[in-house]
Amino acid sequence: MKIVLALGGNALLAKGQKGTADEQRENVSKTCKVISKIISDGHELVITHGNGPQVGNLLIQQDKSSKEVAAMPMDVCDAMTQGQLGYMIQSELEKVSHRTVATLITQIVVDKDDPGFKHPSKPVGPFYAEKKSDDMIFDSGRGWRKVVPSPIPLDVIEIEAIKSLLHAGIVVIAAGGGGIPVFRNGYRLQGIEAVIDKDRASALIGKEINAGMLLIATSIDKVYINYAKENQQALDRITLSEARKLMKDGQFAEGSMKPKIEACIDFVQSTGGRAVICSLEDIEEAMEGRAGTAIVK
Repeated sequence: MKIVLALGGNALLAKGQKGTADEQRENVSKTCKVISKIISDGHELVITHGNGPQVGNLLIQQDKSSKEVAAMPMDVCDAMTQGQLGYMIQSELEKVSHRTVATLITQIVVDKDDPGFKHPSKPVGPFYAEKKSDDMIFDSGRGWRKVVPSPIPLDVIEIEAIKSLLHAGIVVIAAGGGGIPVFRNGYRLQGIEAVIDKDRASALIGKEINAGMLLIATSIDKVYINYAKENQQALDRITLSEARKLMKDGQFAEGSMKPKIEACIDFVQSTGGRAVICSLEDIEEAMEGRAGTAIVK
């Protein structure tokens, strides 16, 4: 079966860590031991990953050194973190899976007139105890984070390369951080400053390769309604219509759980496959229907 596995930030950087290379590599090593079991079962695998903490830290570094070093725009920062994190995942996964793994710098087409550019919603960077500027939101009950534009992904420029690599038996790491946002300017592709939600990009790739499963591994074990309240309730399995209703009722936070649910709805509706949201530790059980929250037709 073809599987798209979208890794959340906790697979790369744990809460409270500074984000050193050694810390991230250790986290990635643990993650890859779990992933290797999917590969050993014979599945064709595309791995995507977030880059929120990494690109946020990169922006902080640029801000503090702006007098000495020229700052790079957001699309270039996306490319930089794709290479950084792809390298770590690739090298660690090859050690434990004994398979060839390829990291693909991936461009994702967006509409430069997407409403997301007028209403930034994607959290990036570290959490803060207090709101420091107007472009921040309170995210996931953990603190305040900077938000940037998050346009809808429309097309994967390197999709044929992804298909070819899978056909050759290679594990593919693609669309890191949601991919590099570009728009069509005549016959040219031009980068634009934004961060594409990696779960939406993962659903798009899943549709393009006709994957049987979209697996979103995050920091929580299931999807909850009334999250972080006394009456919160875990969901084991929901249909597309139930997911749409809960989303309409405002149960899922913007820039956090909502885009995950939207990505799952898009994938299941288009492919007829299964989408699962689960914790990193529960990936195996979630694939077997014994953990996480499944979204089905």
